[in-house]
Amino acid sequence: MDQAEQLRNIIKAQNQKPRPLARVMAVTSGKGGVGKSNTAINLAIQFRKMGQRVIILDADFGLANIEIMFGAVPKYNLYDLIYQGKNIKEIITWGPMEVGFISGGSGIAGMANLSKDYLTLIIQNLAELDSIADVIIVDTGAGISDAVLEFLVASGEILVVTTPEPTSITDSYSLLKALNRHPRFKPDVSSIRVIGNKVMAKEEGKVMFQKLNTVVSRYLKLPLTYLGSIPQDTKLAKAVMQQMPVSIEEPAAKSSAAYEEIAALLMNREISSKLKKRGMAAFFSHIITAKK
Repeated sequence: MDQAEQLRNIIKAQNQKPRPLARVMAVTSGKGGVGKSNTAINLAIQFRKMGQRVIILDADFGLANIEIMFGAVPKYNLYDLIYQGKNIKEIITWGPMEVGFISGGSGIAGMANLSKDYLTLIIQNLAELDSIADVIIVDTGAGISDAVLEFLVASGEILVVTTPEPTSITDSYSLLKALNRHPRFKPDVSSIRVIGNKVMAKEEGKVMFQKLNTVVSRYLKLPLTYLGSIPQDTKLAKAVMQQMPVSIEEPAAKSSAAYEEIAALLMNREISSKLKKRGMAAFFSHIITAKK
């Protein structure tokens, strides 16, 4: 029995047990510096304000953006779950407003050659996240690396952050082009939504989306949905310097209001009812089988 078949059997056994499934969404970007991690954190805060339990998986290896912005250093990460015998609750660091985050560390990269016993242990722990969180946000790396694409294929719900800069729009197109070419990407079961960032006015965000959507529709035939935009805001920059999400530090700021509006759209019943929740066990099954 190969690893992929072992994993399918483990997932099948887990799914036979009645349990809730978390909503997993990946926040990504075609290039760095566009505000991807900031978006992930502030959406998490807004979801918490709406009563959702939220955990962020920091999958942007080597940069640790989430812990820096939260002003908290995790004691353990995913590596400790896999190799040091820690359980899932021990590797969650709790930030502001009880938003949890998990540092990926180098743990995911080492999941390719694990034994059945290790796989069973990991899947059982990850399945517990579905009972701890309603929403799990995966903060991917920027760009089109294999690791980023694997996370996007696995999540099924993709939020692309881009800015009005021509290079940012071009890089977002390159990311979507690479994703569309991925052998396991299924456009019919994945939703791709775009968030504009650092815009001077709402109209600029709409124009940005129209430019991206025009080329994506023509050459990739991928449906995109525009969620809205985050304005340039000195209060947001100040909050980043203070290592606090602007949605907490300055809840009345125009950027906070924009994050609140986008979070409300994502939690809209019409959108939520169409989602097929995969949960974290199924999410990581994609990652592991891809590495076999």
